[in-house]
Amino acid sequence: MSRKPNIILILADDLGFADLGCTGSEIRTPNIDSLARDGALLTAMYNCARCCPTRASLLTGLYPHNAGIGHMGADLGTPAYRGFLRNDCATIAEHLRAAGYRTCMSGKWHVGGDFMAREVDSWRVGDVDHPTPRQRGFDRFYGIVDGVTHFFSPHYMLEDDTRVETWPDDFYFTDAITDKAIGMVEEAVAMEQPFFLYLAHTAPHWPLHAHPEDIARYDGVYGRGWDALRAARHETMNAMGLFQTNWQISPRDEDVCPWKAAQHKDWEARKMATYAAMVDRMDQSIGTLLAALKRMGQFDNTLILFLSDNGGCAEFMAEDGWAKFFPDTTHDGRHIEMGNRPEIMPGSALTYQSYDKPWANVSNAPFRKFKHYVHEGGISTPLIAHWPGRIAAPVPLHAACHVVDILPTILEVAGARPISELGGHGMQPLEGESLLDLLRGKDWAREQPIFFEHEGNSAIRLGQFKLVRLHGQDWELYDIEADRTELNNLVRGESDQARTLIAQYQDWADKTGVLDWNIALPRLLAAWQMDNAEG
Repeated sequence: MSRKPNIILILADDLGFADLGCTGSEIRTPNIDSLARDGALLTAMYNCARCCPTRASLLTGLYPHNAGIGHMGADLGTPAYRGFLRNDCATIAEHLRAAGYRTCMSGKWHVGGDFMAREVDSWRVGDVDHPTPRQRGFDRFYGIVDGVTHFFSPHYMLEDDTRVETWPDDFYFTDAITDKAIGMVEEAVAMEQPFFLYLAHTAPHWPLHAHPEDIARYDGVYGRGWDALRAARHETMNAMGLFQTNWQISPRDEDVCPWKAAQHKDWEARKMATYAAMVDRMDQSIGTLLAALKRMGQFDNTLILFLSDNGGCAEFMAEDGWAKFFPDTTHDGRHIEMGNRPEIMPGSALTYQSYDKPWANVSNAPFRKFKHYVHEGGISTPLIAHWPGRIAAPVPLHAACHVVDILPTILEVAGARPISELGGHGMQPLEGESLLDLLRGKDWAREQPIFFEHEGNSAIRLGQFKLVRLHGQDWELYDIEADRTELNNLVRGESDQARTLIAQYQDWADKTGVLDWNIALPRLLAAWQMDNAEG
């Protein structure tokens, strides 16, 4: 049997930095924590602030605009905003399949164009502008092609190239994709091929759906409210020595009321308990996968990477907002109560809710802002790497890195060169830098700046400094090593540094094809048939 290392890439969906036990949470995540304890925990890994831009960047080793997904799945009419992976970039699967790997994916794709969940019979899955995982290098696929699903009753799923039409009574998406992933690994082992598995969760993205027994584990935990929980997580982080300095926690978000002023406290606590249950179940499923690897004798020869696609999600689930895009009946005809309605407790298959900004502020502790934004709360994820005997870091690692660095790291681990041509198209050069030396405990610092842009929210990080702005507002400058919670704006005192970073950002944005959000937004609203993009 080949002794090339196997590689598993696990991506959580809308998981905040502080939502794991190993990063200070009260949520039970013993399996993920064990990977961090016995491997390496990187505290300054950055994503792209939103689900499909991060997934595009992660899969291709390019910034999302260069992969064709500068915003989401809608085609906004330029190469940087096609809404699906371009033909001048290759996925991890395409690179590794060329190197002899069996390539498997289970979970959420979301880099193959826009789909309207209520119009599944009109979907053109597999067209040139709606590529599937099987068309982008994966030998096996099971999961969803769009961005979100009902956990108990999906509106559309594929297994390889065939639509899944029926589900067992005990179906739950997190469990199902893990079971299928294990089957794919078993096939690869039987074929005596090294494997790459991309396990792309939808947990804990809305809707809030969880098994009753998992929710029950968190009964009473969140009655203390978001202020107490956020402070407790921050205190735990500091006690753990998680960061290189104990930064002051950012203030409660200005749009969030104090817990004592919150209405419907039981409902609010139930929302967070359900969210926690979703994270808990994801961890349980990862434990099932780890046990299967050990049973097959593959655990010690497998690099496992775990991270999240963006920070915690502050989106409010309005009945006439995002909710209107999704079916309001289950596959067996039961009516779903759509939207964040306080008279309806979340969690069951007959609800469709989100956990909203106050709890997302807890998920992203101690940082500012949320998914969509490029302040630290929107773009920060722990990266956990586990590879027995090859990598181990007894303390957290703080070097700044980005999801574009994952593909070069995987290629170095696999001993594979990036492919330069595919299907008659020349490939863009990779924009990331391998993290393998960092994971092995060697001195490592990223040579190139890290760039961010989403919906006009923009940033560049170079060394200790980060320049960042909200759309339509002034630039801010932070010494991110001394002040990662972005409380002390240095833009006036470090004007030369700010000007240098602004020039570098603008040069990148021009070369990359970043659209002014005031131009892109009307195109997006027309494509989505919405009055605003807030949901």
